[in-house]
Amino acid sequence: MLEKLADIKKRYEELSDIINDPQAVADNKSRAALMKEFSELGIIVAKYEEYESIISDIEEAKEILEEESDDEEMRSLAKAQLAESTPLAEKAEYELKLLLIPKDPNDEKNVIMEIRGGAGGDEANIFAGDLFRMYSRYAESRNWNIDIISGNESESGGYSQICFMINGNGVYSRMKFESGVHRVQRIPATESGGRIHTSTVTVAVLPEVEERDVKLDPKDYHFDVFRASGNGGQCVNTTDSAVRLTHYPTGIVISCQDEKSQLKNKEKALKVLMSRLYDMEQQRRHDELADERKSQVGRGNRNERIRTYNYPQGRVTDHRIGLTLYKLPAVINGDLDELTDALITEERAEQLKSGEMA
Repeated sequence: MLEKLADIKKRYEELSDIINDPQAVADNKSRAALMKEFSELGIIVAKYEEYESIISDIEEAKEILEEESDDEEMRSLAKAQLAESTPLAEKAEYELKLLLIPKDPNDEKNVIMEIRGGAGGDEANIFAGDLFRMYSRYAESRNWNIDIISGNESESGGYSQICFMINGNGVYSRMKFESGVHRVQRIPATESGGRIHTSTVTVAVLPEVEERDVKLDPKDYHFDVFRASGNGGQCVNTTDSAVRLTHYPTGIVISCQDEKSQLKNKEKALKVLMSRLYDMEQQRRHDELADERKSQVGRGNRNERIRTYNYPQGRVTDHRIGLTLYKLPAVINGDLDELTDALITEERAEQLKSGEMA
């Protein structure tokens, strides 16, 4: 680890020289990339220098204690220094290991999310709408923007399916933990007998990808245009602005009608297709390294769940880390940070355990 840190410090110093030389970097895009790297390495270097300072204090205290001296006051100070610095060194070393964990290359990307009602009929669709509102409020709290791509509203309320993009800083780093089956236990508004029903909703979180990340041959897909239906303003029902994108090799079909512009709908549909293809490729690569991997989204069965929202008890349980919070109203209103922070901490702990290091 120390060799790695020394290399990082050397690279940081090199970047400092490059950035401070106006002739070294010609274009703004390259300079922005170097500034980003410089900023990220600066956090590690600062912690490394703090760690080195603490280690220096420990070594100095040990030298004093190893000397044959009758200066009890100096020895007493050395013991106190050693007692104070040892736990600080352990803490700094742990924090350095966390900083050296390789970042998910997708963490800074925007995301495309798809929510679908699973088992439970109308109640599942209603809860799909509840989850969409939950994510919308969470996005708002973090100054992210939501852009709806497509949606099928349910007659009973909510959505049988809704697809949307979230744009902002580090969206994927926090939203990626929402992928999977969400289970809800509550008494539906339509239930006259007061019985608790269990329903499920599936959530997929895909990182937005650039064209360079996915090889997409125009011969492999086809657009159909049709007249949009549902709410959307005066033009939505009078022009053929909606599009249906079919990808022949995979059979993926994507419909998009949220925009009044056919061109914008095509752009959105292509973004969704590229993200799905990228996700499929990522899963394929992961499967090559693992004998068995559960898919990101299950079939909507009740036993394939990542989280349960129990309304009678007012609790939310994340089954991956065994965390239960008795603050369901706050969570469903978009207060997801406590859950997300716990999932990030668990992910980092697993990476440390497996010895992953940048």
